[in-house]
Amino acid sequence: MLLQEISIINYKNIRETTLRFADKLNCFVGLNGQGKTNILDAIYYLSFTKSAYNTIDSQNITHNEEMAMIQGRYLFDNSIDENTEVISCGIKRGVKKQFRRGKKDYHRLIDHIGLIPLVMVSPQDNELISEGSDERRRFMDGVISQYNRQYLEYLTQYNALLKQRNALLKQYEDHPNNAPTELFEVIEAQMAKYAIYIFEQRTDFIQRFVPAFQEMYSSISGNSEHVSLHYISQLQNRDLLEAFAQTRQRDLIVGWTTQGIHKDELDMRLGEYPLKRVGSQGQQKSYLLAMKLGQAIFLGKPILLLDDIFDKLDSERVERIIQLVSSERFGQIFITDTDRQHLTLMLQDMPHASSIFHVSSGIFEQH
Repeated sequence: MLLQEISIINYKNIRETTLRFADKLNCFVGLNGQGKTNILDAIYYLSFTKSAYNTIDSQNITHNEEMAMIQGRYLFDNSIDENTEVISCGIKRGVKKQFRRGKKDYHRLIDHIGLIPLVMVSPQDNELISEGSDERRRFMDGVISQYNRQYLEYLTQYNALLKQRNALLKQYEDHPNNAPTELFEVIEAQMAKYAIYIFEQRTDFIQRFVPAFQEMYSSISGNSEHVSLHYISQLQNRDLLEAFAQTRQRDLIVGWTTQGIHKDELDMRLGEYPLKRVGSQGQQKSYLLAMKLGQAIFLGKPILLLDDIFDKLDSERVERIIQLVSSERFGQIFITDTDRQHLTLMLQDMPHASSIFHVSSGIFEQH
C-alpha cells in the first residue's frame, strides 16, 4: 500500500497543494504551528474518514472558506500501475461530507474503514496512559476494525443498544419498580450477543499482538526493561446476561449500565508495577511507541505516520527507533520533526528513495 500523491484544498492552514511522495520515507521539517501535523492529519482522514484531532468536520475547513477537499492516489499493488485508485473527500459547511472511491460515492462511511491500513504515532497517544479506559478500548477497536469489518459492525450495534438501555434506565430512575423487565431483557439479550463476539475478538487480538509489542519495546529500550500488556474484561469470569439481571436494580439507581464490554480495560505494566505510576516520561513514550510500532507489524506494513516522536527520548533510544523504522519490516513512512538532524540520520540508513519537504505557513517546498 503506497500513497503516491495527495491534493489538498482549504484543509486547516493548507490552502492548496499537490505533493508526490517517495515509496519509503517522506519527511516534513519546520517550526511548530506551520502545518506539519496538518498534512499527516489529511492523510489520516483519507484512511478513517475523519480527522485524528477534530471530529467536527466544519472546524477542519480553512477559516473563512466554505469547503475543503482531500484527494489521494494510492497504489494497492507495488508492481503494476493499473492498481492505482483515487480516494477523495469533500467537506462543505452545513452539508454532509462526501467520500468517494474512484467515481463511486460511499453510502456508508463504515464501508471504507480497513481499505487503507494506517497507524499514526503522535503526542496525543499519551492519553492511552493518562486518560480513562475508554482510550485504551479505542486503541483495541481501532486496530481490530482495520482487518475485521464484522467487528466494527457489531461494535456499532452494541453501542447503539447500550445508549438505548441507558436511556431506559434514566427514564425509570425515579420509579425503578415500574421498570419494564421484558423490554430490558430483549435489549440485554441483543447486547450479550454482540458483546460475546467483541470480547472474543479483543482476546484474540491481544494474544497475537503482545509478542510484537514486547519485541518493539525490547528493541527501543535495548532490552533494559520488561513490559507487559493484559486485557481485562468482566466477561472473563461471568455470564453477561446474568450480570445484567443481577445489577439491573443498581443500574436503575445510578442511571447507567455498569456491566458489559464497554467497561473493558488494558493493564499496562513496567516490570510488576503500573506504567502510569512508575514509568518515566521516556519509558512511557517508549511504551506507547512500542504499542504503535507493534500495531504496524501486526497489520503488515500499513502507512505509518510519525508526528514529533523524538521528544522526551534519550539519544540512544532515538537511534534505535531510527534503525527500527528504517528497516524492511515497515512500509511507507511519513514523519515530522522540527530538527532535521534526526531525519538526516534516518536518510543515511535508508537505501530507498526518500523525500524531504520544508513546511512554512501551510506551504510545502521539496528539498
